[in-house]
Amino acid sequence: MFRSFVLLFAALCASGVVHARNEGVTSDEIRLGASAVLSGPLGAQTVQYGEGSRLMFDAVNAQGGVHGRMIRYTTLDDAFDAKKAVENTRQLLEVDKVFMIYNSTGTAQTAAILPLIKEHRTLMFGPVTGASLFRETFNPQVFHVRAGYANEASKIVSQLRQQGMSRVAVFYQDDGLGKTLAAELKKASDDEKLPFVAEIKVDPQQPDFAAAAAATEKAQPQAVIVATAGATFTHYIKAVQLTAARPAYYGFSVASLDVINRELKDKARGIILAQIMPSLRNTTIPVVAEYLSLLRAKSPTAQPSASQFEGFVHARLLVEGLRRTGRNLTTESFTKAMEDAGEISFGRFNVKYSPKNHNGSTYVELAIVDAEGSLRY
Repeated sequence: MFRSFVLLFAALCASGVVHARNEGVTSDEIRLGASAVLSGPLGAQTVQYGEGSRLMFDAVNAQGGVHGRMIRYTTLDDAFDAKKAVENTRQLLEVDKVFMIYNSTGTAQTAAILPLIKEHRTLMFGPVTGASLFRETFNPQVFHVRAGYANEASKIVSQLRQQGMSRVAVFYQDDGLGKTLAAELKKASDDEKLPFVAEIKVDPQQPDFAAAAAATEKAQPQAVIVATAGATFTHYIKAVQLTAARPAYYGFSVASLDVINRELKDKARGIILAQIMPSLRNTTIPVVAEYLSLLRAKSPTAQPSASQFEGFVHARLLVEGLRRTGRNLTTESFTKAMEDAGEISFGRFNVKYSPKNHNGSTYVELAIVDAEGSLRY
C-alpha cells in the first residue's frame, strides 16, 4: 500500500506546478481549509492543533488581518479515514473555494489528497505528518513545517544507544501512522547498529492490548519505543503496567502529553517524548512568549498545550509568509516569497525554504514527563 503512495507521490512531483486558480483570495479574506482527524482516538489531540492555529488567526484578524484580509479557516472531520479525507478536501477546494490546504493531518490522508492538490493547482502548507516519503521527493506544491519522523526516530534511537540500552522493543498500531513510524525506527536502528529485540503491533480495528503486553513481558526490553499516538499509546502502557515488565517508554511528538497525563496520571512520570517544538517553559523564546500571552489574554485559566502550540507555530509561520508576500497574493507569489525569505527564525525554531527544498524545520529535542506532568527538556 505504501509503495503505491510513493509511486503516486513521485509521479505528482515530476509533473511540476502549473499556474494556480488562486480561488479563496478575495478583496477582504483569505480562505484556508483542512481535512483533519477530529474524532476517534486521535481526535482530541488534533482538535488542539486547530485551536492553536485559530488562536493565531483570531489575533491577526483582530488587528485587521493580513494586508486588510481576514483569515477564515475551515476544518472537516475525516475520522482518520483516507477516503473521507479526499471527499472533504474536494469539498473544501470545489465548494468552499479555499486558497490552500492548511494543517491537514495523517500520512495516508496526505498521500490520498495529493492528486487533488495537483488538480486544483493549489498548495498544501504544514501537513501534520513527518513521513519521509513526502520529504525525500521534492514537491513544489507542499510546504512542510515540523521536523520529519526520520529526525525524531534518529534522535530517539541515538539516545538509547548512547545510554547503553541493548534490549529495545518497538510497539505500533498496524495503520498508516504506526507503519510509517516503525519504518523510520528500522532505518534508525540500522544506522545506529541497535537491533530491536521485538516489534509488537496491534490491529487498529480490534486491538488486543493484553496480548501486546504479554509479548512485551516475554521480550524483557529495557525500553520500548511506542510508535503511535492518542489512546492507543496509553492503552498499551496501561496493559504493560499490569505485567512484571518495567521498561522505559519513549514516544514520538505525535503522542499527546494531555492525553498521557489524563489517562496515566502519576504513572506518566518518566515517559520520554521527542518534541519538534521548543519548550513551553522557556519564555525567553519569542514564539513561546507570544503564544502564552495570546492564550492568557483569551482565557486567564487556559492551560498551555504542546499540541496547541504546534498548531500556533504552523499558523505563525503561515502568517509570516502571507505578510511577506504582500497584497498581491497568489499561489505563485506566496511560493516565491517563502523560497526567497532565507531563514525565518522564531527563536530556536527556524525554517528555511528554497526552490529545491520545502522541508522546513529539523528541530528535535527529547523531553521527560516530570512529577507535575510537565515536559522537562
